[in-house]
Amino acid sequence: MQIGFKLAAEAFGPNELVRQAVRAEAAGFDFVEMSDHFHPWLDEQGHSPFVWTVLGTLAARTERIGLATGVTCPIIRYHPAIIAQAAATTALVSDGRFTLGIGSGERLNEHVVGREFPPVATRQAMLREALEIIRLLWQGGYRSYDGRYLSLSDARVFDLPDPLPDIAVAAGGAAAARVAAELGDGLFSTEPNGELVRTYQHAGGTGPRYAELGVAFAETELEAAAAALSTNRWAVGGWKVMSELPNPANFAAATTTVREDDMLDAFVCGNDPKRYVEAVRQYTDAGFDRVVLMNAGPDMDAFLDFYASELDPLLRAAPG
Repeated sequence: MQIGFKLAAEAFGPNELVRQAVRAEAAGFDFVEMSDHFHPWLDEQGHSPFVWTVLGTLAARTERIGLATGVTCPIIRYHPAIIAQAAATTALVSDGRFTLGIGSGERLNEHVVGREFPPVATRQAMLREALEIIRLLWQGGYRSYDGRYLSLSDARVFDLPDPLPDIAVAAGGAAAARVAAELGDGLFSTEPNGELVRTYQHAGGTGPRYAELGVAFAETELEAAAAALSTNRWAVGGWKVMSELPNPANFAAATTTVREDDMLDAFVCGNDPKRYVEAVRQYTDAGFDRVVLMNAGPDMDAFLDFYASELDPLLRAAPG
C-alpha cells in the first residue's frame, strides 16, 4: 500500500502547493496527487493554478516523492496530443516519478473554451479516443489518427521517457473500469467501491488502484467539519452534480442545504488516528492499494505534522 497527499489546487496558490509538496515528502508520503482545474469548485477556495507549471516545479523541488494528476481531462480543454507531450516531459524532468491520471472531466473546467460539454456516453467515447491518441504518440514517430470525435495530423512527441509514465484512468462505473483495464495502466476512483476494482481486474487490469479519501484534521470534530463545510461542501453532491454544473456560483447554490452533520458523515473529522486508519482500511479492503488523503481541515501544517508523527507509523504497521 502507498499513501498519497492531495494537493488541493482549488484551495491554494502555486507557491503554497509547492511548499506543501516539499513538506509532504518530508512527512513520509509516497506521492502527491494534484487536480487539473480551470476553476475552483467554490469561490471560497479562491485558486486554480495551471497544474503543469506546478508539476514541473515540484519535480525540481522534490527528490523522492511520486507525482500524479488526479485527474486530467484530455478531450475538450486539452487535446490529447498536448497531454501526451506534457506527461512525457513531466516524466522526464521528474526522473520517472510521474503518473498520468486521466478522466472524462467536468463542465466546470471544460466549457471555458466555448465548446459544449457532451453527455456522459459521448465523453466516455471521447476518452477512449484520447487514450488511443496518447498511446499512439508514445510509440514514437509521426502519427495520425482519424476518430469520430478526435483527430491527429502528422504529429510527433520528440522527447519520450523510458519507461513511459503509467496512465491511471478514472472510473465511476463498470464501463469506465473496463476502459481502464484495456487502455490504462491503473484505476482511479473516489470511493471504496470493491465492485469497481473487481470489474477492472476481471477485464484484465493488473495495475495500481488509486482512490481518494476525504479527511478534515482539527483538534475537534466540529472544528474540522466547519472547515470542510466552508470549502469542501461540493464533495457531497455526487458525481452527477459535480460533473454537470458550470461555475463556482452554481456549486454554491447547489450546496446551500449542506450542513456540518453532512461533512461529519462524508469526511474523517478530528484528530483520532485510529479513525483515519479504519477509513483507509475500508479502501484497502475494497482492493485499492494507493490511498490519497485529501485534507479539508483548517491547518495544513498541523495535518502534515499529525501524519508524520502519528498516522504514518500506524498505516505502515497495519497489515495489507
